[in-house]
Amino acid sequence: MITHPRDPALRLLETTDVHVPEAAKVVAWARDYLVNAHPDLGRKGPVCPYAQGSLSRRAFYLHVVPEPVTRLDEITGVAEKYRDWFLELAPRAEPDALFTTILLLFPEVRDLALIDRAQAALRPSFVSRGLMVGEFHDGPPPKGGLWNPEWRPLRSPVPLLGLRHMVPSDRPFLAHDPALLEVHEALFGGARC
Repeated sequence: MITHPRDPALRLLETTDVHVPEAAKVVAWARDYLVNAHPDLGRKGPVCPYAQGSLSRRAFYLHVVPEPVTRLDEITGVAEKYRDWFLELAPRAEPDALFTTILLLFPEVRDLALIDRAQAALRPSFVSRGLMVGEFHDGPPPKGGLWNPEWRPLRSPVPLLGLRHMVPSDRPFLAHDPALLEVHEALFGGARC
């Protein structure tokens, strides 16, 4: 476990902290699902191209919110704190920063639409900082896959938000919003892959 240097209330579990059942479940999901190919994905390679690098570099972190969550601001408040720590923990200029991942687990969320709404509300503030935030749960999330819109790749065993650095291949995820696309183009010069 690592603790924020200035705020001891902010803590991140590492993949070796499997004593927390929800974290253990998500680490197993990452190792069994994210790092492997899937026949419905619509492209070659693993479901998440960066998950194995994150796991191998011990840069795959989790935070579990054990309390019941019923309001949007409860989720966004947690995500904003960990977004800011993420930027300190993995500055983009660091060699392996692109492999850093923080997963915020909300096992006591009953209204899964809150996870989807939180992701939509948080997205502009994350993208403006060069980060992506993704929503995952067993709903399944309403979004189809980029290469196969009929498939729902964002299914996970615990409701969660995933935080990571934006990469050039994220362009299609931002193309619907000119302001978000502008941030991508400023970072990557219009790179599309």
